[in-house]
Amino acid sequence: MVGLGACTLTGVTLIFLLLPRSLESCGHIEISPPVVRLGDPVLASCTISPNCSKLDQQAKILWRLQDEPIQPGDRQHHLPDGTQESLITLPHLNYTQAFLFCLVPWEDSVQLLDQAELHAGYPPASPSNLSCLMHLTTNSLVCQWEPGPETHLPTSFILKSFRSRADCQYQGDTIPDCVAKKRQNNCSIPRKNLLLYQYMAIWVQAENMLGSSESPKLCLDPMDVVKLEPPMLQALDIGPDVVSHQPGCLWLSWKPWKPSEYMEQECELRYQPQLKGANWTLVFHLPSSKDQFELCGLHQAPVYTLQMRCIRSSLPGFWSPWSPGLQLRPTMKAPTIRLDTWCQKKQLDPGTVSVQLFWKPTPLQEDSGQIQGYLLSWSSPDHQGQDIHLCNTTQLSCIFLLPSEAQNVTLVAYNKAGASSATTVVFLENEGPAVTGLHAMAQDLNTIWVDWEAPSLLPQGYLIEWEMSSPSYNNSYKSWMIEPNGNITGILLKDNINPFQLYRITVAPLYPGIVGPPVNVYTFAGERAPPHAPALHLKHVGTTWAQLEWVPEAPRLGMIPLTHYTIFWADAGDHSFSVTLNISLHDFVLKHLEPASLYHVYLMATSRAGSTNSTGLTLRTLDPSDLNIFLGILCLVLLSTTCVVTWLCCKRRGKTSFWSDVPDPAHSSLSSWLPTIMTEETFQLPSFWDSSVPSITKITELEEDKKPTHWDSENSGNGNLPALVQAYVLQGDPREISNQSQPPSRTGDQVLYGQVLESPTSPGVMQYIRSDSTQPLLGGPTPSPKSYENIWFHSRPQETFVPQPPSQEDDCVFGPPFDFPLFQGLQVHGVEEQGGF
Repeated sequence: MVGLGACTLTGVTLIFLLLPRSLESCGHIEISPPVVRLGDPVLASCTISPNCSKLDQQAKILWRLQDEPIQPGDRQHHLPDGTQESLITLPHLNYTQAFLFCLVPWEDSVQLLDQAELHAGYPPASPSNLSCLMHLTTNSLVCQWEPGPETHLPTSFILKSFRSRADCQYQGDTIPDCVAKKRQNNCSIPRKNLLLYQYMAIWVQAENMLGSSESPKLCLDPMDVVKLEPPMLQALDIGPDVVSHQPGCLWLSWKPWKPSEYMEQECELRYQPQLKGANWTLVFHLPSSKDQFELCGLHQAPVYTLQMRCIRSSLPGFWSPWSPGLQLRPTMKAPTIRLDTWCQKKQLDPGTVSVQLFWKPTPLQEDSGQIQGYLLSWSSPDHQGQDIHLCNTTQLSCIFLLPSEAQNVTLVAYNKAGASSATTVVFLENEGPAVTGLHAMAQDLNTIWVDWEAPSLLPQGYLIEWEMSSPSYNNSYKSWMIEPNGNITGILLKDNINPFQLYRITVAPLYPGIVGPPVNVYTFAGERAPPHAPALHLKHVGTTWAQLEWVPEAPRLGMIPLTHYTIFWADAGDHSFSVTLNISLHDFVLKHLEPASLYHVYLMATSRAGSTNSTGLTLRTLDPSDLNIFLGILCLVLLSTTCVVTWLCCKRRGKTSFWSDVPDPAHSSLSSWLPTIMTEETFQLPSFWDSSVPSITKITELEEDKKPTHWDSENSGNGNLPALVQAYVLQGDPREISNQSQPPSRTGDQVLYGQVLESPTSPGVMQYIRSDSTQPLLGGPTPSPKSYENIWFHSRPQETFVPQPPSQEDDCVFGPPFDFPLFQGLQVHGVEEQGGF
């Protein structure tokens, strides 16, 4: 039965038909040779046995190398015994390992008959750099070498040797070979196979399937290649008396490695201070054993690291490895420094002053001694010259209360060996001229250049302070320095400068015994671009233009000033434009825009440190058709408004043409109305009394400027009556004489409320005539007539009305004067017997 199978060969998967069990031994491959140099040709043959009845006697044999395409053989023929043979020559084998397949066609696929593995590589090169060391710890001779280039074939390395004489030309007894382990380039010859102080020849032989090679022979005496082990270092405890007299020294001892005690050795010592950038210092020609060794003249480093190594003295050999590091602290000496001081005083109350003192040590020599702390004291006369300690700290500043009687204090630096020279701190007063023209500018991210103009009086030096001006920063930690040269007017600050931080820098001149007033300046350490640009706003837009505006950022302390603005805008087609503006401008008009188009606009703010863009603004210009529609709507609205206003005016005028617009006495204050002219005027009524009768009354009337009515025209026959006697005005002053008439009303009509007459023939009886006005006068029991009633009022039930016969000379009807509502506001003059009327 034939089945489908698969095999994977070095990353290549071949699919083939499994042979029937009766055909398993039909094919066979032979390769000559199976291992070749990389790139050499390979000859292979594949034979099919005549016993394979399942195969066609004329079956064509095919070949395939690794994953290359299937190809026929160079030549295929029948042998005399009926065997079919196919030969193929591979001109160049470029694989270090590959499989060669022999195939025959089978139905719609190919059948695998046999396969063979090919190897290609290089013969081994001669090993080089052979060296040997005699390790006393393992008591063996260890040799190592370099194998040479890769052969791509399994290669073995064998360490061979024999005993000989001094020149190794004579071969003596052979020493057993040492075969190196796979992928190792060293091998050891045990002590039992060695003869000390006798020469031996040693070499390395490399072999693989393509050949072998040997390294040059090495002739040596095992004792000449001895590598010792490092000695053992130890620290020594020295008494305090010795330490105090010899500062800056170390005491130590060492012993050789025990198996090498019988050998004469020479040793080296090296030491290094644990400081950044420090180098090793060597001490040569030391003996292999020392019970006490003194190392002096050391710098005042906190800790020193020491190591030692040894070699056979006056004989060939190799240095031992460096011993493990021994860490020792050198003895101390009193600090030899100068303390520069600076203080700030604060008056808490009249008898108490708070002082913050700063100091900075300056070494007076290369080895100035280690500082363990600072002591600030004051000698009080009340304590018989004993020092009162104000501060004992390891910091470079101190805050204390200064006694009122103290003029100065003393500051020293100390360690276990003693104290430095005392520095007297004198509290100076702020007097003298200050510096001018103080200026600061960042040089880079970690330095600031400060310069100033010298004051009029040349100082002895300058005090420079700097600190970060930040709410989160503790102002008690200030950096400061004293420049002793008064001729210098500039300095570069390098210490404690952090990038992009705002610093407050203070400079004060130092005069003999006093200090000048401090002057401050602010600057950033390392300039950077503005954090943000002003936001753009669209103020107006048209069809081909747009007006933009922005609000500049308010200036801040230490802020780097802007140099200019740049506006960028681009249309939908990515056509971009830009314009640079002066920093004083706060708006700009974009011109020559396309109507009904979208534009993206950005504002860039630039300083000398960089630029920053604002958030983008998108605008759309107006469409002319949209503008026409807008104007049309606006005109329509204005026309509608005009029509409505006109209609309202016409409606009100139509109303007043039928109903006179007069003041409403029911909602007025008639009692406060006074005549403008108080002088009496008399007129004669010839129809009622003769000329001999004196005028007994003056009639005043309340009127509003109206056109004369038909009532006035009917009474026009009484030519002897005067026209309007007097007019009343609201809140008028009776003492003022006014010749001005009342302003005309809206209708131009003159409405006469009433005429009051008194007959001499009927004393005590007074009649009144009402006007034909249809306007209500007073809200009372005597209402005005309706529009369909006549002009006569209905008399009230309680009033006595005496009608008089009509007369041509009399056009009035007499009645009780006070029945008329307006009589409450009348003043009658001329006769006193009218009952106070």
